[in-house]
Amino acid sequence: MNMTMSVLPPPDEKAAAVRDMFDRISPTYDRVNRIMTFNADQRWRRELVRRLLIGPGDCVLDLACGTGDFAGICRKAGAEAVGLDFSRGMLTAARRRFPGLGIFVQGDALRLPFADGSFPAAVSGFPLRNFAAIPPALQELARVLQPGGRIGLLEVDKPRNRLVAAGHHVYFNRVVPVVGGLIADRTAYRYLPQSASYLPSGPELDRMIEASGFTRITRRSPMFGAIQSISAVRA
Repeated sequence: MNMTMSVLPPPDEKAAAVRDMFDRISPTYDRVNRIMTFNADQRWRRELVRRLLIGPGDCVLDLACGTGDFAGICRKAGAEAVGLDFSRGMLTAARRRFPGLGIFVQGDALRLPFADGSFPAAVSGFPLRNFAAIPPALQELARVLQPGGRIGLLEVDKPRNRLVAAGHHVYFNRVVPVVGGLIADRTAYRYLPQSASYLPSGPELDRMIEASGFTRITRRSPMFGAIQSISAVRA
């Protein structure tokens, strides 16, 4: 099969296609993530939680929570956590993985089922390219955060160094689909690298975040720039 053939769904089918895809891969999601990132994804999450000064007294929204990685790390830091995801399969895996951890809710990032100012902090791991639209999701995050609330986002990125970028291209676009297809689901792990095309550039994403009501945007670039780690404060 041609590895360059697009598996990206039409815009009007994206939400349902993404939900169904994550339902399918939920049983193997954690295993593949650890293999693909050499377990570094956990380190990136812990570092972001530390940067946001999440701790006792905080109730943190884990948006697009998947199997609950961020929620678990926030609880270890002494905070409460509420996880929300579009995929029922992911939520089932989260509840099994962390029994008694907290609340896991099925919902849409573009229409969060929470009152204004519900949370002092929110985190999300690799969500943006899976949303039907990014600005409404950021606006919803701003709505449910308290003034002065903190957000932390992890997402994929493109390394700036030419040599690193070449190696990353081979790994992300060739190795990841093959390994992910062998362990889990071929279509899903072809979607993963292709879905990076949904992401705006760094400056454009920062403008979206600022336009949604956030200030003090900071970025770090782990994995030689293949990952972007973003924090900001609700105005």
